Amino acid sequence: MAILLPLLTYAQIKYESISSEKLGETRQIKIQLPRNYDENTEKRYPVVVVLDGDYLFEPVAGMIDYYSYWDEVPEMIVVGINQDGVRIDDTAYAENNFLPVEKGAKFFEFLGMELLAQMDQKYRTANFRIIVGHDFTSNFINYYLLKPNPIFQGYINLSPDFAPEMANRIVTALNTAESRKWFYLATASDDIPALKEGILGLDNQLKNLQNENVDYKFDNFPDATHYSLVGKAIPSAIESMFSIYSPISRKDYNEILLQTSVSPSEYLAEKYNSIKELYGIERQISVNDFLAVYNAIEKTRNWEEYKPLYKMANDHHPGTMLGTFFEARYEEETGNPKRAMRIYQNAYGQQNIAFLNTDFMLEKAEAIKKDFGY
Repeated sequence: MAILLPLLTYAQIKYESISSEKLGETRQIKIQLPRNYDENTEKRYPVVVVLDGDYLFEPVAGMIDYYSYWDEVPEMIVVGINQDGVRIDDTAYAENNFLPVEKGAKFFEFLGMELLAQMDQKYRTANFRIIVGHDFTSNFINYYLLKPNPIFQGYINLSPDFAPEMANRIVTALNTAESRKWFYLATASDDIPALKEGILGLDNQLKNLQNENVDYKFDNFPDATHYSLVGKAIPSAIESMFSIYSPISRKDYNEILLQTSVSPSEYLAEKYNSIKELYGIERQISVNDFLAVYNAIEKTRNWEEYKPLYKMANDHHPGTMLGTFFEARYEEETGNPKRAMRIYQNAYGQQNIAFLNTDFMLEKAEAIKKDFGY
């Protein structure tokens, strides 16, 4: 007897070498491409650059693959740079101004001018980039933040070993940022004491950050060390940077959608427009988010909201019963039952979606017919 198994897809891991003119050497990198990357030929993906890729790539890539599998964050291209044995040289800074020097300056240019350029040329990248580092490399990632037009929007700092003046420079950069930035900072109860002191000091300065362009998140994990905090911090950082991408939460449903002064359809449209503006990716409105708005309309009895909603549903899920159902509910509740009955009947032959199927739609039509004697 043949056994049919579901068709499984896996993130693709590639190992490549990149020849660097800036460094005068070849560096080893690891790349994780999203599942179905080859099939989705029109789709573009944010890029996550992981320093200390020899040990940090797998936990970052694994969590991004996991979260994107459940559609909590967008699929992303993750690239890790192996730095085993060279991380000290790669992150070197001068003793007079504490900025990258010698190999550190060359590595800074390698990432910004060569690695990212090659990724953009070779893969379908979106214009949203995150960089991740741990202790020495975590300090290093913030040098990009200090530039007038930073090439990274997201910074994941895992127990950084700050150079002198770096904390003050970060505060200045975030206070004056004119474009959106996401800054994540983590330490732990059993972190290296000297590092923890500097991290807590920076957090004290950033607690009162007033810049609306900056999303700041800080974690101090109990019962974790300098190394074990990494496994806790990565999902926390990813969640915070993509909070608007994730499905409508129960909190937002209760506190926003159920408020009669709020237009649920406008909230939904703005949510997905923000995803496009912030992350540079086009996203189909999820069925779950449509259903959250549908439930809110039913509870608030704000029937006029169905009119823009059914148009959005037809745009994002054409050929399905979703838009048809919302249009029929609009007509049904605004005094046009005969038209609603016909719209329900028109669902015959359309694709099932969520709880909507042919039997359900025809039963709705039959109920109207019976109630009004059509």
